[in-house]
Amino acid sequence: MKSVFYRPTGKVVVGNGRTELRDAEKNIHPCCIIRNNEIYVPEFLEDIDLQGRSIFSRGDRNNGPDLRLNAVGDTADTATGYQIQTDTLTYIIKEITRQSFYLENVGAHIPIRIGEGAFSRALLTNRTYSLADDPESGFVRDGGGEQRLSMVDVAVDGVTTYIANWIKGVAYSLIDVEQALRANNWDLISELHMARKTNWDLLVQKIAMIGSATDTRMPGLLTNTNINTTTGFITGPISALSASGFTTFLQDLIADYWTNTNSTALPNTFVIPYTDYLGLQTLVPGTVGTYPVPMIRYLEDAFKAAVRQKEAEFNIVPSAYCDAANNPAGSHYYMLYRNDARTLRMNIPVDYTVTQAGTINNLQFQDAAYGQITGVTVLKNLEVLRFTY
Repeated sequence: MKSVFYRPTGKVVVGNGRTELRDAEKNIHPCCIIRNNEIYVPEFLEDIDLQGRSIFSRGDRNNGPDLRLNAVGDTADTATGYQIQTDTLTYIIKEITRQSFYLENVGAHIPIRIGEGAFSRALLTNRTYSLADDPESGFVRDGGGEQRLSMVDVAVDGVTTYIANWIKGVAYSLIDVEQALRANNWDLISELHMARKTNWDLLVQKIAMIGSATDTRMPGLLTNTNINTTTGFITGPISALSASGFTTFLQDLIADYWTNTNSTALPNTFVIPYTDYLGLQTLVPGTVGTYPVPMIRYLEDAFKAAVRQKEAEFNIVPSAYCDAANNPAGSHYYMLYRNDARTLRMNIPVDYTVTQAGTINNLQFQDAAYGQITGVTVLKNLEVLRFTY
């Protein structure tokens, strides 16, 4: 029994390639094809000769695996494995459906610094404080004797951020790869690497929002213990407020934050439960038929107007982690804060990095991915205000 393997010839086609293809079919083989603007010639191989064709760079086992030859698949793992029964009238569709995950843009919630402090065990951020007296203590009396000079002093403290190391590997054998390739569209190596990268992305967003479930040194935005929490202001979804309740909410939310910061800062970000965000697409209560505006737009416009003296923008951002069903506390979270690296931030000292695949027997292969990550460090506690119910 023979199988067909198409080998590149290095001949690049011009235009539609018909002339070059006719010459190749005449001089090389009548079954030549064009792939990626290059002419490929068929080789008819015994099944046993296929081993090693698809994994090793330039066909040489000493070169290691060539991952570029395994980048055409698009699939989700199934319990039935590679072998699926077909018949002569079964066509295998190239496009395959993958598993879906909840992914959100963490950078829209929290400033993230990548690459700073790589391979360290901790990060230290210094904070400075002014110890000056009342500004009017600097006044001096003209012509007065023994005038004392009012002094200004500063103090400094440090905030230490713990760094966690993350490592995960993938392993596969030559037999696994070849059997997967026999399915025509199942690229095992590519799928393993994509699954691991997705695992890292899920880790980053989980730590950023709710912190680590096993290490208290890595808090998230919602679970930081150094910020103030208000429990009596928001007692239900904003989207369910009446017309009067919605008006009171607009009047008091930013004012509460202003009070929390001792009148020193205004917010630019409001993170809310995703279910409430979806509900805010409805019209503002009491405006139907008169001035119909979606609640989300009304909120954004009102808050932008309230903070524009200090902040250029104001964003309302949804997160599924703020819903009670998706966090360990079982609470609905609303976070009002300044999205600024001087207020809070998350560090990724070493971003997701993959090592070169290696083998000790040319049959089984393994590589590792690694990275370093921190929790969310709040540097100005009063500029982050949490509401829960």
